[in-house]
Amino acid sequence: MATLSYAARDSRTMLRRSLKKALRYPSLTFTVVIMPIMMLLLFNYAFGNALGDGISQLPTGSGAYIDYVAPGIILMAATSGALTSAISVCVDKTEGIVNRFRTMPISQASFLTGHVVGSVIQTMTSIALVIGAALLLGFRPDATPVEWLAATGLLALLTFALTWLSAAIGLVAKTVESASNIPMPITFLPFLGSAIVPTDSMPAGLRWFAEYQPFTPVIETLRGLWLGTGIGSSAVIALAWCLALALTGYVWARRTFKAGASR
Repeated sequence: MATLSYAARDSRTMLRRSLKKALRYPSLTFTVVIMPIMMLLLFNYAFGNALGDGISQLPTGSGAYIDYVAPGIILMAATSGALTSAISVCVDKTEGIVNRFRTMPISQASFLTGHVVGSVIQTMTSIALVIGAALLLGFRPDATPVEWLAATGLLALLTFALTWLSAAIGLVAKTVESASNIPMPITFLPFLGSAIVPTDSMPAGLRWFAEYQPFTPVIETLRGLWLGTGIGSSAVIALAWCLALALTGYVWARRTFKAGASR
């Protein structure tokens, strides 16, 4: 119990450090927010009529393309938030702070835990701001409070999974620049799913990839919760993907951190 208590105390300290860094350098948080909002503006106003006309039935039946595209763009805020964790971890590693922490009498797990929890809080705040922007642009979900809670939980679980994955990337990256570039494909992967158009409108090869990649079932689950469209097996598949990504990222990050300590 004493060991767990010390680990929890040290993790809280690292969390405070992570949040203070986020407040001191808000540019990363700003980037996570501004990119999805720009995408909302672009796809809603520049491409909305053309793309919306190609979708046989929009989720709410109102004809507003924003109702179709908003869940995918909101999810993009979660994928963009993965960048902040990779960069933050890599900055600490390249500046030698990690080695300093290893010489101190603190829980070794607290370093990664503080980064991950801090990044999740930062990203979920960004997601809330993007949802607010979507509502201002005309997004009109008809979800109940329970459905909103379920959607928030799914976004939090996905953010948690991607953050552990990004923490591992930050540890293996040689430079801050590479730490910011490696997770880029994750950021834009929702666009190769059902974020912008239905998968059945895509060519055969791309359609197969879109249907079986991690983010399509998450997007379809969010649409179902917020807009009442059919969810089917998407919720179970989305949860399975989130848990698999979280486990992969956690194991990878912990092993990489321990390997660095033994050098």
